[in-house]
Amino acid sequence: MDATFANELADLDAIGQAALAAAGEISALELLEAAITRLESARRLNAVITDLFERGRDQAAALDAAATLRNGSAGALAGVPFLLKDLGASLAGAPEAMGSRALRTYVADQTAWLVERYLQADLVVFGKTNTPEWGNHCTTEPSLFGPTVNPWSPAITPGGSSGGSAAAVAAGIVPAASGGDGTGSIRVPASCCGLVGLKPRRARTSFAPGGHLLDGLAVEHALTRTVRDSAALLDAVTGSAPGDPYNAPLPPQPFTAALDLVPAPQRILLATESPFPGPGTDPLVTAAVEATARALAGLGHRIDTGAPSFDADAVADAIAVLHTVSNVQLYNLAAAHLGREPREDEFEPSTWVMMREGFTTSGVAHADAVDSLHAQTRRFAAGMAGHDVLLTPTLLAPPPPYRVLDQPRGTTRAFFDVEFAHTGWTTMANVTGWASISLPLGVTPDGLPIGVQLTAPEETILLQLAAQLETALPWADRRPSGWLGGH
Repeated sequence: MDATFANELADLDAIGQAALAAAGEISALELLEAAITRLESARRLNAVITDLFERGRDQAAALDAAATLRNGSAGALAGVPFLLKDLGASLAGAPEAMGSRALRTYVADQTAWLVERYLQADLVVFGKTNTPEWGNHCTTEPSLFGPTVNPWSPAITPGGSSGGSAAAVAAGIVPAASGGDGTGSIRVPASCCGLVGLKPRRARTSFAPGGHLLDGLAVEHALTRTVRDSAALLDAVTGSAPGDPYNAPLPPQPFTAALDLVPAPQRILLATESPFPGPGTDPLVTAAVEATARALAGLGHRIDTGAPSFDADAVADAIAVLHTVSNVQLYNLAAAHLGREPREDEFEPSTWVMMREGFTTSGVAHADAVDSLHAQTRRFAAGMAGHDVLLTPTLLAPPPPYRVLDQPRGTTRAFFDVEFAHTGWTTMANVTGWASISLPLGVTPDGLPIGVQLTAPEETILLQLAAQLETALPWADRRPSGWLGGH
C-alpha cells in the first residue's frame, strides 16, 4: 500500500477509522494493509513481537465479504486494526511468550474472554506487542525480545508493562492496543508515551478462562490517543463471564453515551506529593498537575488540597508478597511447558529474585498480605470521604531512562521501593480496585510527555472529566518525533 495514504489514515482515531469503513470509503482489508505498512516502517521501535498478518487478513476479508461494515449493523470499532499485548490477552493458536525466555515457544490453547469480546466488536487482530516478563516491570525491555523504543525519544523508556502497545499507539501504527494494569502498567506507559490510559475498576471485565491476576490487583483495558476510543473499547468489553468470583455493577448508560453529558461539579482532592518514600515529585510534574487543577476549577469543579492516608509500608510489603506468589505461578507454568525445571538463566534476574522468595512464602503470609491490602483500602476510602476524585501525578518525574525499573534489588520489597519512588499513586488504584486514568496533560521543556492521573470509584466520571480536559487542554496536535501520521 502507498505509504503516504497509509500514514494519512494514522491521523484518525479508532472511531474515525471505523466511520470511514462504515461509510464505504475504505474496506477493513485496506485499513489493515495500511496498518501493516506503518508497522513495517516502524520496526525500529520493536513494539510488535509477533506478526499475525494472515490471521488479520482473513478476518478483514471476511468482514468485507459479509458487508457488515456497510449495512448499518457494524459497531463503533468494526474493521479497526488492533494489537494485543502479549500478556493477559491470549489468542488460541498464537504464540504467548509473556516476555519470558522460558516461554519463548509457548502457544496459547485458549482465547481470553476479553479477546473474544474484541473479536465480537470486529476489531481486526494482526499482532502482539512487547511486554516485560510476566508484567513485572514498569518498563519494557525484556531480554527475550529486547527493549521497545519510545517514539518520543530513544533515550527514555516507553513504560511498562504495556510498553509495546503504548509505543505502537503513540507512533500511529494503530489507534489503540490492549494493555493490562497491576500496579500502573497501563497508566505508566500512557504517561511515558503521551496517551490516554484508563485502568477500569476491579471486575469491570473478566479474566476468564483463567483466574484473577495478582489477587485482583490487575485489570485489562487499552491504550488510546483519544478519550472516546477508550470509552468505546470499554463498552465493548464491559461485563462478566459465567462463574466469575465477583463482578462490577453495569454502568447506568454506555460509557460512550456518558461522554455527551456534562458531569455535575465534582469535589476533587489534589495531591502532588508521593505517599511513598523517595526523592519526591519533580517540579515539572507538579506544575502539570496544578495546571490541570486550575483547568478543572475553571470547568466548575471544586479543588481541595490534601491526600487520603494509608500505611505505605504495609502496602509495599503486601504488594511484594503477592508478586512473589504470582511469579511462582510463572515458574510452574514454564515447568509444565518445558517438561522440566526451568533454569535461572531462563528468567530475568529480578524475576528470579521474586521466584526464590515465592518458594518460601507461606500460605499465611499470602493471606495476611491480602488482608493487609483490604485494610489499607478501607483507610484510603475513609480518607476520600467528602471527595469524589483524586488528582495526582501519574509518574513523579518525566519518563526515566532504560535499565532503571527492571533491575534486581536483592529483595522483592527493595524492587518495589524503587518502583513506587517513581510511580507514587498509581498502585493505590489497584489496591483499592478504583478506576484510574492517565491523561497527557503536561509536557517538559524538551517536549517529552507528562501524565496526570485522576482516580475515582468508577469510570464514568473519569471519562467525563477526561473529555472536558481533552477540550480545555487539547493534546491531539502533540506528536512524537517517531510519529507515522500525515501531520
